[in-house]
Amino acid sequence: MIKVIGVRFRTAGKIYFFAPGKLHIRQGDQVIVETARGVEFGNVVTGPKEIPEEQVTQPLKPVIRIATEEDKKAEERNREKEKEAFQICLEKIRKHELDMKLIDAEYTFDNNKVLFYFTADGRIDFRELVKDLASVFRTRIELRQIGVRDETKIRGGIGVCGRPLCCHTYLAEFAPVSIKMAKEQNLSLNPTKISGVCGRLMCCLTNEEETYEELNSRLPAVGDTVRTAEGLVGEVQSLSVLRQLVKVVVTLENDEKEIREYKVDELKFRPRRKKNDMRLSKEELKELKALEKGEGESKLNDN
Repeated sequence: MIKVIGVRFRTAGKIYFFAPGKLHIRQGDQVIVETARGVEFGNVVTGPKEIPEEQVTQPLKPVIRIATEEDKKAEERNREKEKEAFQICLEKIRKHELDMKLIDAEYTFDNNKVLFYFTADGRIDFRELVKDLASVFRTRIELRQIGVRDETKIRGGIGVCGRPLCCHTYLAEFAPVSIKMAKEQNLSLNPTKISGVCGRLMCCLTNEEETYEELNSRLPAVGDTVRTAEGLVGEVQSLSVLRQLVKVVVTLENDEKEIREYKVDELKFRPRRKKNDMRLSKEELKELKALEKGEGESKLNDN
């Protein structure tokens, strides 16, 4: 086992482990650490704890120091300098007539590097832009192309639920999301209803997927033939997944048909088979598949 603390460098960012050493560090403290990008200012989100060594990426770097008041003031100055750097970079992009959208600017704590995050439809030759920016800032310049999900994570916003976006508030990493999840939860397959601000499938589809898979596995499918506790045979008309209720069209002794509602435990049926019954045109299917488009790991995590 090894003693570590968890540190974040941006809101809802990935958590990185560092060795606290002999320092008395608590959750909520700010610390100065060395990362692959240089010296950084981070927030402690998990206090000292012991975890198995195989869970730690070696070598485990130590915390340099707990942030002082001077360190905190320097970090505030960096945030102000980032606003100025953003405006300068915008002007330089216009000057070089580059087809790119600037999203954010970020200084490392020691001012050893300035990072600019941008989106673009294709590859951008920004070599001349980098030279121009380096002549202004007199430090290392890095331009990093990110995807639409990372863009939304940085900028934030309000989801269709009326709450701040999950990716901007607490999601450290993007989980794979698929159309199958929307179908499993009996949601409308209208792209405007199941896509988020970023234009991709909503991350929250993963929240209840495991529960829906478990509940659906206990139910028959619509159209299946079932036998009731009274010995009647009928066809499933509709389902209530969360309440585990099934509406069945049963045939009575006088050949009349009647819709009755049963608890799933009161029915006998064959185990549910997975069906691919999305009756969509090629154009609709293509549009839905575009929402699934993955962009790999977040480009914001490089510490």
